[in-house]
Amino acid sequence: MHIQPLPERSGFLFMSNFPKAIVVANGTIQLGQAVQAVIENVAEALVICADGGADVALKMGLHPQVVVGDMDSIHPDTLSSLQSAGVEILRFSPHKDETDLELTLLEAVARGANTIFILAALGARIDHTLSNIYLLTLPALQNCVVHLVDDRQSIWIAHPGTHPLAGVNGDTVSLIPFQGDVQGITTHGLEYPLRNETLYVGPARGVSNVINSPEASVTFQSGTLLIVHTIGHA
Repeated sequence: MHIQPLPERSGFLFMSNFPKAIVVANGTIQLGQAVQAVIENVAEALVICADGGADVALKMGLHPQVVVGDMDSIHPDTLSSLQSAGVEILRFSPHKDETDLELTLLEAVARGANTIFILAALGARIDHTLSNIYLLTLPALQNCVVHLVDDRQSIWIAHPGTHPLAGVNGDTVSLIPFQGDVQGITTHGLEYPLRNETLYVGPARGVSNVINSPEASVTFQSGTLLIVHTIGHA
């Protein structure tokens, strides 16, 4: 595999302020509408990959600028080609407490990213899928806008307050209580409204709601919501 060298930019690899980052994990590629929207807006973003996520990124037409991890899953030819092209490789010991994706997210934040899109973080291993979703609650990401994007879906964490649900009529939205019950929920512009109610951990009441207004939003008073927005009918 031949990889073109990175374009010459003053201090490109060592810039401390990347307002946006695309983080590519080593999961399944599903090139749906939501993923394509992220890929098409890559120009101003740092592309940073978690180990074998570099192989995934190249398959999606993304050029890694930084690769983070213990390098146990990246193809050796890919690693060699990226190094020759001037890509920054941050190698960690395999004997570590964090996953490669966690280290990659922390590195993106350290480089100044406050808007992060995570691609290829879901897949056949349910343990990795669950842990990758839980990474959305990392304290280091608290002041960032972070979306885990897969196929036609975008997944993010919401804290108390009002949150617009940007979409079109017919899109599917699921509101899932995360880390405990979520209280004082009021929705606007959804087919099945909630009016100052509680979503409890366990029951699936908040799953598969439908946007029926361009002004859709959710407001809640306490707890943490996992919001899943699917373009069109899920």
